[in-house]
Order: sequence, then structure tokens, then C-alpha cells
Amino acid sequence: MTKKTQQPTPVDDAPFEESIKQLAEIVDKLEGGDLPLDESVALFEKGMGIAKRSQAQLDRAEKKVEELLAVEADGTPVTRPFEE
Repeated sequence: MTKKTQQPTPVDDAPFEESIKQLAEIVDKLEGGDLPLDESVALFEKGMGIAKRSQAQLDRAEKKVEELLAVEADGTPVTRPFEE
């Protein structure tokens, strides 16, 4: 009988909360100051990628909220086809 090990979620597909957790772990490691320069640079680069993707997720969520809150001048809601 073989055990299935859960593969880590790829950073590109990670939920926002998981991305923030990964980013916090990277920051902790970098702040520790015990890493070789090459590893520090690689972690920093990975962290910047996570930060950019997380910001894009936030931007998309903000746009969805703005669309949901949009109203016409007379107070009726604005409706549009949902685009993801």
C-alpha cells in the first residue's frame, strides 16, 4: 500500500491566503540573515513574484467588488456579464 503525499500548491495557483503565508515565511528567512547571498537573492526573487501575483489577485477582487457596488445615477444597480 502506497501513501499519497500531498504536493505543495504551485505558487501560481495558490490561494491568496496561502501566498501571503509563503511570503511571510520568506520574509522571516531573509530577516534571519543566516542565508548565503545566492539563496537570499533567490528567495527575494521568489517573494517578489508572490507579491506581484498577490497584488494582481487583490486588484481582481477589488474590481469585482466595485462592479458589485456600481449603481446608475438613479440608484439602480449596474449589471454586466461576469468576467473572470
